Amino acid sequence: MTVKAIPEGMHTVTPHLVCEGAAEAIEFYKKAFNAVENSRMPAPDGRVMHAQLKIGDSVIMLVDDFPDHGCFGPKHLKGSPVTIHLYVPDADATYAQAVKAGATAKMPPEDMFWGDRYGVLIDPFGHSWSVATHKRDLTPEQMVEGMKEMMSKMPENCKA
Repeated sequence: MTVKAIPEGMHTVTPHLVCEGAAEAIEFYKKAFNAVENSRMPAPDGRVMHAQLKIGDSVIMLVDDFPDHGCFGPKHLKGSPVTIHLYVPDADATYAQAVKAGATAKMPPEDMFWGDRYGVLIDPFGHSWSVATHKRDLTPEQMVEGMKEMMSKMPENCKA
């Protein structure tokens, strides 16, 4: 029997999150994003050594932080430069559900120049999530024009 290089149900790129309190993060992701827990492997001290969740059609992996082994989550690092992008059927409903579950609202959903309804929130473990619903198919030219229009409405001190 031939073993597949990419296991069944997995994608080429899979986020692997480090969380201070991974067991609590699993419960949060269930409430906020309707995640389904596929597996969990506890470490001898009870922390999560490895877990796998499914959100929609995608898998995320997560682990507790283990600072003594150089494994740090965003709380320890005081933030993360990474945002996990989540496409959903209703960005407003998912955003509200995540905030109700304990996420911090960073940018409420709004219609964006690239055709998505898009918002950003921070989960209680320090990870940034963008939540979007694709609403309009646009050409690259239409997106550039939409970006220019958006930039023209921004205050001068916000422009790069």
